[in-house]
Amino acid sequence: MALTPELIKHLHDGAFIPAHPLALTRDKKLDEKAQRRLTRYYMEAGVGGIAVGVHTTQFEIRDPAFNLYETVLRVAMEEVEKAQLQRPFLKIAGVCGGTEQALEETKIAKSLGYDMVLLSNGGLNEYSEKELLERTKEVANELPVFGFYLQPAVGGRVFSYDFWESFAEIPNVVGIKIAPFNRYLTLDVLRAVCASSRRDEIALYTGNDDNIIADLFTSYAFEMEGKIVTKQIVGGLLGHWSVWTHEAVKLFEQQKLARESNQVDKKWFTIAQNVTDANTAFFDSKNDFKGSIAGINEVLRRQGLLQGNWCLMDHEVLSSGQSEEIDRVYVTYPELNDDEFVQSFLNRESVR
Repeated sequence: MALTPELIKHLHDGAFIPAHPLALTRDKKLDEKAQRRLTRYYMEAGVGGIAVGVHTTQFEIRDPAFNLYETVLRVAMEEVEKAQLQRPFLKIAGVCGGTEQALEETKIAKSLGYDMVLLSNGGLNEYSEKELLERTKEVANELPVFGFYLQPAVGGRVFSYDFWESFAEIPNVVGIKIAPFNRYLTLDVLRAVCASSRRDEIALYTGNDDNIIADLFTSYAFEMEGKIVTKQIVGGLLGHWSVWTHEAVKLFEQQKLARESNQVDKKWFTIAQNVTDANTAFFDSKNDFKGSIAGINEVLRRQGLLQGNWCLMDHEVLSSGQSEEIDRVYVTYPELNDDEFVQSFLNRESVR
């Protein structure tokens, strides 16, 4: 199965894709009403797609104790289908685990109508790079693959340049999300893709929540066999974009216009640092990202999109001082939040 020409163009033009959170009740059951409302919020905010079943959705949805993976993917797909959007929209399913599990999840996503999978290599330290490449090939035989360089701070690992060079050559790998939170490792992926015979078939997306704005403005150029090859990180697939989404979409579209016109005002350097500072609070960087999922949920709770910041695992809670950090960035960067849009959205929802 391959992407349609319309979706390939959308992917390569650069799409705004939030990582979809999980809505829970106080007793850790799926809050289906809020889950559906979140999907509608993202669509009304103008996003170019959604990624469901990823880190922000909580990997534990796969655990037999919760058994929510297929349910959560189905709920999101139903809302997208009901919306009948008149614009390109990428439906991405998060896939993880060993080869057997990854294939099973991919087939679930395929049966539900997802366009592609975001394939995580997290938690597979027993797999060699060669084995992970073989796993990717098997998954890519079912659905197009969005590769994912998961940062080591949240369970990822460092991969060699050779791994990414081979990864880029796999047919039906159509994108790579780069999220190692490390410029050196980011450059490894970019250089490897530029060296690939498939470089024009692969779209590069930022997952570096600490460097979103700068990533989206930077062109990367490398000499390959005597020629300069240039690649641009064109879009983002980000947990950070799951909050304050409407304003973030507007910033993204403004960035794309500035990038296309080669007119980058110096204001963007300040905006870049403001966004990173907000991410510090949401993702709890001061505590090695321990409160990242609860932090995202807390912002959505304050806006009225979630009942609470609850997570499936008891240890997934706000860190000490994190709530105060969220207070701080709310006060410091009022132009970044979309509270007014959310309130208007919720008012419309109340009369559905």
